[in-house]
Amino acid sequence: MQQAEPKPQTSPNAAGADIVDVTLQSFRDEVMEESLRRLVLIDFWAPWCGPCKQLTPVLEKVVAAARGRVRLAKMNIDEHPQIAGKLGIQSIPAVVAFKDGQMVDGFMGALPESEIKTFIERWAGPAGEDVEALFAEGQALLDSGESDAAEAVFARVLGAEPNHAGALAGLARIAIGRGALDEAKALLDAIPPQQANAPAVAAARAALALQEQAGAVGDLAYLLARVENAPTDHQARYDLAVALNAAGRRDAAAEELLNIIKRDRAWNEEAARKLLLQLFESWGPLDPTTRAARRKLSSFLFS
Repeated sequence: MQQAEPKPQTSPNAAGADIVDVTLQSFRDEVMEESLRRLVLIDFWAPWCGPCKQLTPVLEKVVAAARGRVRLAKMNIDEHPQIAGKLGIQSIPAVVAFKDGQMVDGFMGALPESEIKTFIERWAGPAGEDVEALFAEGQALLDSGESDAAEAVFARVLGAEPNHAGALAGLARIAIGRGALDEAKALLDAIPPQQANAPAVAAARAALALQEQAGAVGDLAYLLARVENAPTDHQARYDLAVALNAAGRRDAAAEELLNIIKRDRAWNEEAARKLLLQLFESWGPLDPTTRAARRKLSSFLFS
């Protein structure tokens, strides 16, 4: 006599989970109520059903990729035949779609992944942007100096998620680069308070503060001449570092501040070290200048 296959091990359903096991008792909450919020697919299966074993993993993959737009409710018809009977399910695998508390569509058999995606999009709409992947793309473009391309990508991020802190901060950085400081400030002020300490936001705020400071230190050529004529004038060198950073000359800005720290670490309550740390925050921890200057700073401070 053939031994029956063991039942799959399942864990209690987490509230709001995208893939759940349902019973006759949980059907109303897990399917009917949930379908008022999003599309719910019911996968009718049984342990002895070979095609079910082909279909279910594909369903799980597609639902997981939908990022919360769809729930998959798996129902073992051997243990809970009543719902399948009421819906007229006579063979499996069978999938039924519920939306707004009503059955709206269904299919039978192990369809390929592409057809399942089409079925879902018919009722849940096309898949949205992968916001975080898109933001990472925009950040990479910004870091490489491709501001126009980055701006277009950040706009797409905000189209999908209007309050995305990283995208708003990225647009602020682009505005700073154009000298539009008021626009940058408005973008940063639009970031929700709970995201105000995100790394990208902190970096943009630091960049804005540095650019505002640069407007008060004077002309770059004048500062270069001033330092050349008075090499021990720490204030002139400090101002030169601010101006060099505003001109995009990061390595030179860091060197001027390291020069001050090497000569007189405590000058003006460690103003040079504090400004250098502000530059690190603005440039980001992975920036080559940040990494090189941080190593030099450590050698000065701990030698």
